[in-house]
Amino acid sequence: MINGNSLIIELYCGIMAVENGMVDISDKVAMRRTATAAGIIHLNSKSIAAIRDKTNPKGDVLENARLAAIHAVKKTPDLVFMAHPIRINSTKVYFDVYDNRITCAVKVVAHDRTGVEIEAMAGVMNALLAIFDLSKRFEKDKKGQYPVAVISDIRVLDKKKEDLQ
Repeated sequence: MINGNSLIIELYCGIMAVENGMVDISDKVAMRRTATAAGIIHLNSKSIAAIRDKTNPKGDVLENARLAAIHAVKKTPDLVFMAHPIRINSTKVYFDVYDNRITCAVKVVAHDRTGVEIEAMAGVMNALLAIFDLSKRFEKDKKGQYPVAVISDIRVLDKKKEDLQ
């Protein structure tokens, strides 16, 4: 039921109120928006070796993760229901491989009316999830658990907006 500016959705399990819906950005001016996010996945030495040597039977793990990041950036409004569709100008994905972890950073640029930090974080999360998925066979212990594999420290490192000139 719509009541003024509030949308009330009644569910079988209770009532959920969404005040005012999606933020109105129609009065904002398009600007150059950039954001960089980063995160870490901790892995065991077998996974790291297979990634470095490109011997994972599922293919080049970092290239797959790069594509997963770019895809997530483009699909953010489908994943985060209040995110605005944004025309992405570029997405850059960076990896650093260490002995027990991989760091991932994603930089997103758009000329639009709203920021791109959610897109950058979605890119990082999906890249790290792809690395986890492709490394599962090396990460499982004898009980089928993943005692070392941990995704952590996902955060926005930087965001900027600048006039278009």
